[in-house]
Amino acid sequence: MANNEKEFVKEVTPRSEDFSQWYLDLVLKTELMDYAPVKGCMAIRPYGYAIWENLQYQLDRRIKATGHRNAYFPLFIPEGLLQKEAEHVEGFAPEVAWVTQGGSEKLSERLVVRPTSEAIICSMYARWVQSWRDLPILINQWCNVVRWEKSTRPFLRTSEFLWQEGHTVHRTHEEAEEEALKMLGVYKEFVETELAIPLIYGRKTESEKFAGALHTYTIEALMADGRALQAGTSHNLGQHFAKVFDIKFLDQDDELKFAWQTSWGASTRLIGALIMVHGDDRGLKLPPRVAPVQAVIVPIITRQKREKVIDKCRELAKILGEDFRVELDEREGYSAGWKFNEWEMKGVPLRLEVGPRDMEEGGVTAVRRDTGEKQFLPAEGLAGRISALLEEIQQNMFQQALKYLRENTRRVGSFEEFRQVLEEKRGLILAPWCEVEGCEDKIKEETRASIRCIPFENEINERGPCILCGKGNGRFVYFARSY
Repeated sequence: MANNEKEFVKEVTPRSEDFSQWYLDLVLKTELMDYAPVKGCMAIRPYGYAIWENLQYQLDRRIKATGHRNAYFPLFIPEGLLQKEAEHVEGFAPEVAWVTQGGSEKLSERLVVRPTSEAIICSMYARWVQSWRDLPILINQWCNVVRWEKSTRPFLRTSEFLWQEGHTVHRTHEEAEEEALKMLGVYKEFVETELAIPLIYGRKTESEKFAGALHTYTIEALMADGRALQAGTSHNLGQHFAKVFDIKFLDQDDELKFAWQTSWGASTRLIGALIMVHGDDRGLKLPPRVAPVQAVIVPIITRQKREKVIDKCRELAKILGEDFRVELDEREGYSAGWKFNEWEMKGVPLRLEVGPRDMEEGGVTAVRRDTGEKQFLPAEGLAGRISALLEEIQQNMFQQALKYLRENTRRVGSFEEFRQVLEEKRGLILAPWCEVEGCEDKIKEETRASIRCIPFENEINERGPCILCGKGNGRFVYFARSY
């Protein structure tokens, strides 16, 4: 090993030993982020931001395919606008950051740094909506938001984070409901297809729904430590905000009516989900469709054939770079083994090794990150073989995560069993609930497990006595401890 070589890549804390520390080790050692000087904030480093760009691209094209357009609204919201919607303010009050001074002058009205944009966007929609001909309005924005969180964790919960938030306006309740469910479907297909993360989905309870919403729908993922993560939400806002902000339109029957609205969003916490669903003790494990580097080429160099191997690797990188996100690691002073460990830790789906023997045999040695399997790939038709292999990796990662989800989703027959499963096995628990908020609150207080969602009836149409009180013909719902 060369004298100027950096310290060999260290193993991360084992997941089974300390899951939280394992997670922090990964985000720092793989250079996804670093802690910023402001408490609760992070700097997203290029490798982490590249993941976000890939997520953003794939989700943005889906949003646009459904007829939505991107726009941008101000970061600052006058206090008066936020106070117009009391329920909304109450929901976000503990997390709001205030601006009280501009330059050397104290502001006559405090400004809120947006925790979400309903207030500012609704004030604009009140100007833009006059007639039924102006509807629907289908707008999305990509931006940052600020929520002054007390307890933070990189990507999962930070004081500032990146997201997209859609805000739409419709003529009828039926149109708004269709929109909210449609966007939930978009999120579900996106996360399962691109991130290889299987989901449960459904409606939030009244106590868990978004402040000011009529209904909140959610997609939920199960992390490798058995805790659930809310991965995206879609809200039917009803006419609540329209009445507060006076969003009215003259309908086809010449009557003045309040509009119906939706909002929906997903954020950088999806990166946290990627880490916790797929990662292992050797580091990240990234699905090919969103990985910043899909294949890394590592030269296996000997003194006699160094230049020939390097030239071959450069040629290969140029050819494959036309179809894939490829990195050629020709850094000097680092052994091949050190590079193997580093790129494995960074979760690159495929490693291509090129040495004198591979050149003689007319191909490359491919190593999969998901299984560790090695295979020789002939140079002829190499791009097609790599494409098929990356797709195989993508599907295998989804199937492995789906297997984990199914094996860790359990039905229970009593509250005693409910407690036992939570303590000994964790995961998702499917059990009936009487739909009384008091029972929901008591279960959460005694077990720290919340109702993650009420499945749609076409998914689970069973009923039974409440797992806590034993009364009623309760709906089956998913419980879990969560992030």
